[in-house]
Amino acid sequence: MRYLVIEGNIGAGKTTLSTMLANELNAKLVLERFSDNPFLPKFYEDAERYSFPLELSFLAERYKQLNNELRASSLFQPMIIADYFFMKSLIFAQNTLAKDEFNLYRQIFEIIYSSIPKPDLYVFLHLPTDRLLENIKIRGRDYEKTITADYLDRIQEGYFSFFKQHPEYTFLIIDTSNVDFVKNSEDYEKIKTAILDERHEKGVKRLSF
Repeated sequence: MRYLVIEGNIGAGKTTLSTMLANELNAKLVLERFSDNPFLPKFYEDAERYSFPLELSFLAERYKQLNNELRASSLFQPMIIADYFFMKSLIFAQNTLAKDEFNLYRQIFEIIYSSIPKPDLYVFLHLPTDRLLENIKIRGRDYEKTITADYLDRIQEGYFSFFKQHPEYTFLIIDTSNVDFVKNSEDYEKIKTAILDERHEKGVKRLSF
């Protein structure tokens, strides 16, 4: 396994787990750059006005980052772990853009998508919506205060639709409702083992502890 993606809904813990695994495995860590996006706080204040420039800016930044990071080889870091996959752009855009804007956006996306390397394993951390909202509240980002349960549900549906449409990929959905991989080392070891040591076939596999 050379390219591993750890994904999840907003507040699922994908960046935390990606960082923990990369540190232990001496893997190259690719984290999504979003905190300095000037359109993000504006979007949460006025979604209708800023959704299209926000999604285009994310699309450009994600392509630039992944294209550079995934094609740069390293003898000292044989594995790459990312906390997002490029398809995320389309999933979020579908839930934020008007129909005509999304149709245009999708044309641009599909031109770019074919050139992006695909992961060997795609892990999706699943949490119920109420737990996601709790985590979002705890981390206290001002621009996330307006995120609703309905929005998170629609994002999740977008991910699951993506999984169904791509049987050629290898997906592992891990239900983390009953584990705490940050505070409990045994829970972390369970998840790490499930990701690294188990045999994964193409398609969707679901796992809970």
